[in-house]
Order: sequence, then C-alpha cells, then structure tokens
Amino acid sequence: MSNRISNKDAVADITCDSSSRRELESLPYVHKVGTVPKQKLLTEITNSLKETFFADDPLKPFKDQPRKRKLVLGLQALFPILQWGQDYNFSKFKGDLIAGLTIASLCIPQDIAYSNLANLDPQFGLYSSFVPPLIYAFMGSSRDIAIGPVAVVSLFLGTFLQNELDPIKQKAEYERLAFTATFFAGITQATLGFFRYLLLLHSSQCYACLRIKL
Repeated sequence: MSNRISNKDAVADITCDSSSRRELESLPYVHKVGTVPKQKLLTEITNSLKETFFADDPLKPFKDQPRKRKLVLGLQALFPILQWGQDYNFSKFKGDLIAGLTIASLCIPQDIAYSNLANLDPQFGLYSSFVPPLIYAFMGSSRDIAIGPVAVVSLFLGTFLQNELDPIKQKAEYERLAFTATFFAGITQATLGFFRYLLLLHSSQCYACLRIKL
C-alpha cells in the first residue's frame, strides 16, 4: 500500500515538474542585466565630463607613438589639409571649382545684403564671406559646413551697435566698434571650440536669435 502511495506521489511530482517547465517555456525570455559597480563621486564626475566633451577621445592616436609621429599627428589635427590633401587629385579639383563658382554667384549678392543688415559698407560683407572659408580650408575638416556671415548675426550686430552709435553720422566710430565686437566674438568662439564647449556656443546663438525675435 505504501509503495502505491509513493508511486502516485512520484507520478504527481513528475506531472507538476513537466507542467511547470511548460509554463516556464511559454513565458518570454528575460535577459538579466548586472548592476553597475558603484564609483566614487569624483570618478563619476570625471567620466561624465570626459564622455560629454571628449567622447571621441582625441588624444587616443597619440598614445605609444614616437615624438616625430606625435608631431605629424599634431600638425594634421591642427591642419587637416595635411592629411586629406595627400589624396587630392585633379578630378576633385574640378568638382570643387564648379561648386566654388556656383556658391560664389550666390554668396556675393547675399553677403552684400548681410553687410547692409549690419549697417556696414558692402566690401565688409565680401571680406567676411571670402576670408573665413579660405582659413577653414586649411584648418577645417567638414565638407558640408557653411562658413561665413548669416542674416541673424548681421541683424543682431547691426541692432545692438546702432543703439550705441549712429552708423551714418559716426561712421568711423561705428566701424571701429563693429571690428572690436567681431574680434572678441571670434576670440570667444575659438576658445570655446578649442575646449570643445560647442554646446555652450550653440546655446548662446539660439539665445541671441530668441532675443532678436522678441
């Protein structure tokens, strides 16, 4: 009698095990993720800043390199034309020439209008549209970015300078103040770009646009 009871219990246990396995198999698979080990506060702040401002790790190519190679990499980082200029050929030059002539036909009247928005003579708009792209050709790495004056900045500059000086009666002082403002704006932008604070730069530009609209 006891053997029959034990056999029934064993069969019941096997049935329960098989049913529970079927239920587990029918359930969706859940991947268990381990918890991240807790870091010190200073280490966490350092890693967050490094990930935000130096996500691409610009100093990684310089590791374990001889001095001459580091010098070459440093010059290529400062002047990317030394790197991509090695693969430049005549077919690429023809495409750039056609693109340059096309953009120039658009930029010349457009930049004259920008200088008018800033209450400056037309030649200043032409200077600002020619010199920055020429410098960027040696020191820039993007083929799609637009370099030069824009309507918002020109209107912003003309509006604020006009509150200080009359662009007609005090023309020389107005131009001198415009040169000073653009010089320090360039220094600020170059400093922010060097320290990779581009987010702060874009935020300030958006704030300027909002102030003009208001």
